[in-house]
Amino acid sequence: MKKRIVTISREFGSGGHTLGKLIAEKAGLAFYDSELIDKAVEETGFSREFIKEAGEHASTANSLLFSLSMSATSGTMGMPSTYDKIFIAQNNIIRELADKEPCVIVGRCADYVLRDREDCLNIFVHASNEKRAERVLKRYGEYEGRSIEKRLKEKDKKRALYYKHYTGQSWGSMKSYHLTFDSGEISLDDAAEIICGLIK
Repeated sequence: MKKRIVTISREFGSGGHTLGKLIAEKAGLAFYDSELIDKAVEETGFSREFIKEAGEHASTANSLLFSLSMSATSGTMGMPSTYDKIFIAQNNIIRELADKEPCVIVGRCADYVLRDREDCLNIFVHASNEKRAERVLKRYGEYEGRSIEKRLKEKDKKRALYYKHYTGQSWGSMKSYHLTFDSGEISLDDAAEIICGLIK
């Protein structure tokens, strides 16, 4: 079956967002990343900033605190927690978009949400800490009070924990993806060309 949906999971600073945009532009596909947050705001009524943090990588100091916060906000008497409501809303939005049109979807466990579809191509983008640090510095600049290396570690840990919590799978495991790219060794333009060749 022809692949009409591309999902992209990525390490922080690996260029996954940029790769997604390149694929969408080259292949003429719709592109969804932060747009998913806007749609979740409309559906849930929560603030954009809250959904941005809780909907993909909760704002926590470490995984233990995140685990405790998830436990503390778990629904009572079978009712979903606030985090669960956001996850469910994003799931529904991702499925609706995949049904609606060919598109590229970045993050938010889209590879898992759409795992039963045969028309999806799931990509994971990674790179060395050195290459990712270079990209983060170039795009965002320095962070006050913490090193770039610490920032990379924190963001990846949150994404991995969130993915594990809601899917039961290991984030970044090769078995969850059709292709993985090291963006420090393969340029994003070249990766986009390869992917576009596969979906055309």
